[in-house]
Amino acid sequence: MPVVPTCAHDYPEWHKGRNAFSLWYLEVHSPALLTYLDQLRAAFSDQLFQPNTRQFHITLFICGFLAESIEHDDDFPKQKLAAQCSQLQALNLPPFKLKTGKLNSFESALFIEIEDPAQNLNCIRQQLYQCSDEIAPLSYCPHITIGLYGHALNSNEIFLRMQQIQQQSFEFEVQQVTFGTYAAQQLQGPLTAYQQFELGGL
Repeated sequence: MPVVPTCAHDYPEWHKGRNAFSLWYLEVHSPALLTYLDQLRAAFSDQLFQPNTRQFHITLFICGFLAESIEHDDDFPKQKLAAQCSQLQALNLPPFKLKTGKLNSFESALFIEIEDPAQNLNCIRQQLYQCSDEIAPLSYCPHITIGLYGHALNSNEIFLRMQQIQQQSFEFEVQQVTFGTYAAQQLQGPLTAYQQFELGGL
């Protein structure tokens, strides 16, 4: 079964000249976990799209293109952001812990599974859904992306290499949620934090 590689070109039919694509996400701050993720990215570097400057993170909710008003179906006006912030304040969720799971693969990306037995991530997502639909919603699977595949490969090659990796597991505490953007014309470019909330003190 072949993977779906990312092609290095612009996607004007998607961004329509807009730049700031926005999402809610969790930053990863654990030094030990970041070291492990860097090691995995290096171990699969010949199979992953380069360059990849996006920080390791856990996506919570995909909002769309940050805008003053709605012109396209995937525009996300700042009024909706304000409403979502109010929903998060009402939730008043305290800090919580997550755990990394196994190394795994989507059709287009290598990732680490995230275990959330208390369902805190779904709780946050339900609050955000009160104000806005998610863009291109899929069945939510919390994860940390290691990288997108850079060229045509057979998935068997990926899973064979996974078996050769000594996998580790980490527990880490989530203390804040972040709303941020990335430049739509830059594939796998960095995330820029736009607004952050401390859990338990929203």
